[in-house]
Amino acid sequence: MTQHILLTLMGLFLITALTNILATLKSILLAKKIMNPVYFLVFADAIIFAAVVGKVANSEGVHFAVAYALGKTLGVFIGNRIEDKLALGILEVDVFLNNKDKMIQIAEKLREEGYTVNNFLARGSHGHRRYKIEVVIRRKEFKILEGIMEECGVTDPTLKIKNLNKVEGKISVTNVKAI
Repeated sequence: MTQHILLTLMGLFLITALTNILATLKSILLAKKIMNPVYFLVFADAIIFAAVVGKVANSEGVHFAVAYALGKTLGVFIGNRIEDKLALGILEVDVFLNNKDKMIQIAEKLREEGYTVNNFLARGSHGHRRYKIEVVIRRKEFKILEGIMEECGVTDPTLKIKNLNKVEGKISVTNVKAI
């Protein structure tokens, strides 16, 4: 294999990884209904895709297809990592506890941080009393909730986590203090 072919394979691999990062981010943004960057991502992805497919289709040997497939795989991996770092979205988290004092303590700490919190008496399995904390937070701030629960001595609580598209009204979805 010549140096030119090796460089072409490396370029194909990297460009395919880049396009798949763009495609992964496009899918995430579409799911979150964040449309403005999607148009640019689709345009860039389409131009690069057309050039790459032409190169793979006109090549001889399986090594171009393998470089393309490995680039796609790496692109999904990196795109997922980027999405984890961005942590886009809003969550509604319901925390279920058996201890009323811990429920009050966690709810008050969340309110002190600036979150809108609801708390309820609920009935769990077999009608036993449970206490529910309901909070709406940005996904990237979920660690704050985990930290508050840990600070209050709550480990491994029952959580119900729902993704929300948007929140309207007087509900605060972020803490007032800087993260």
